[in-house]
Amino acid sequence: MSVQFSGDKVDSSEKADLLVDGFLEFLIVEKNSSPRTISNYSYALKEFRNWCDSFNGWDSCNSEDFRTYLFECMKRELARSTIRLHFAAIRSFYRYLTRRKGLKVNPLLDVHLPKAERGLPLILTLKQVEDLLALPFNVKQPRQAPSWASARDAAILEVFYSSGLRLAELAALELNHFDFFNETIRIKGKGSKERIVPLGSHALNALKKYCDLAKVKDGPLFISKSRKRISTRAISDIVKKYTKLAGLPVGVSPHKLRHSFATHLLDNGADLRSVQILLGHESLSTTQIYTHVSADRLKRSYQKAHPRA
Repeated sequence: MSVQFSGDKVDSSEKADLLVDGFLEFLIVEKNSSPRTISNYSYALKEFRNWCDSFNGWDSCNSEDFRTYLFECMKRELARSTIRLHFAAIRSFYRYLTRRKGLKVNPLLDVHLPKAERGLPLILTLKQVEDLLALPFNVKQPRQAPSWASARDAAILEVFYSSGLRLAELAALELNHFDFFNETIRIKGKGSKERIVPLGSHALNALKKYCDLAKVKDGPLFISKSRKRISTRAISDIVKKYTKLAGLPVGVSPHKLRHSFATHLLDNGADLRSVQILLGHESLSTTQIYTHVSADRLKRSYQKAHPRA
């Protein structure tokens, strides 16, 4: 059922639900948004509606309502990134309502958010990475683990660091995404955008060894003992297991390997545009945080080594 703001004889609560449903369908069909984005946006809209005591429809909300909601979010000490994500969902929804559903005024236009925090990401040193990558074949696997578990875990860690993939991207890999002759991998990233990423020799050798031992001939690349695609949760647990065994800082995750991948490239002379393409960042400004990391590391090296620093 298509709902507009004029001429519809529909209960306000039912209309509100239908508008949200239409928006989420729009994101899926026309924007090709990821399931995670759909879930986050749906949750953000539900949270605002639950907070609003006297909700009488999306067209009844005004700028003051959203400023008050923003203030309440800040009082609850939500992270700025969380607040900005919630409001990104609400802003996107109201753009949809004004452009597609006849809403005359967008109440979010006069609502200003706190600036995003730009904390520097945790970066592993090259020595820490090397120690981590060497671990799978140097620890005893659980008795119930498949005989090829160490090879699989080693390949997962090598591919993460060699390619800078996101967790979901690595979990979604199929064997036919690899071009072993050209030493590249085809990635389907955010918004189903594809990119081709080169793969280092260590990662390629680890993959070949794993595929041979696990007899992976086609279909999902990284599999469980039952030979089904391994979940993102399981992959994250694998990374956490080895980072703990390596004695690395708490909080090292698959995404921290991605951070390390990008920073080590820049440290060794890669240009920012190339790193942007490899990471699959839509905006160069997203990649630029790694230049701050590299500059910070350079400054520390200078202060440590220069006699008159």
